[in-house]
Amino acid sequence: MKLLKERIMRDGKCFEGGILKVDSFINHQMDPILMKSIAVEFVRRFASTDINKIITIEASGIAPAIMTGYLLELPVVFAKKKKPVTMENMLTTTVYSFTKNRNYDICVSKDFLRKGDHVLFIDDFLANGNAAKGIIDLVNQAGATLAGMGFIIEKAFQHGGEYLRNAGVRVESLAIIDSLDNCEIKIR
Repeated sequence: MKLLKERIMRDGKCFEGGILKVDSFINHQMDPILMKSIAVEFVRRFASTDINKIITIEASGIAPAIMTGYLLELPVVFAKKKKPVTMENMLTTTVYSFTKNRNYDICVSKDFLRKGDHVLFIDDFLANGNAAKGIIDLVNQAGATLAGMGFIIEKAFQHGGEYLRNAGVRVESLAIIDSLDNCEIKIR
């Protein structure tokens, strides 16, 4: 995705500790034209895959998941970070956040993630793979099938993608960052 890579180089901001900030166009203020192009690319990459549902984690994964679900005409489920008092029949797992340096629970209703579902996980970043591992746990608890995982940006130097691929998960990343050393963005 040339457009995405150009935007990362132009508007992405690098911070110490391997943090890439893309909040001016992906996960705070969103560029809907770019988001549509991202969704079109996910649709292209997963076109021959048996999928009946998209799943993501709130909040930054919602926009690309919704756009992808819209184009595929599929429902989108998002795992919540706070257990709603009204949610019944809940599946729950714990995820470690690299950015926030803490664990948090994510949950989804068994009514929306069920045995027989073939789900595609869409998210903004793949770093250490902790969010992805949490989704895999929820999918397994539900007895559903993980059809694949799509990420807007993968930070290859944090090895989450390597872990997932070695575990046999189909991973499609639209932009892969090889390094943020010395706050210099190096895209594969």
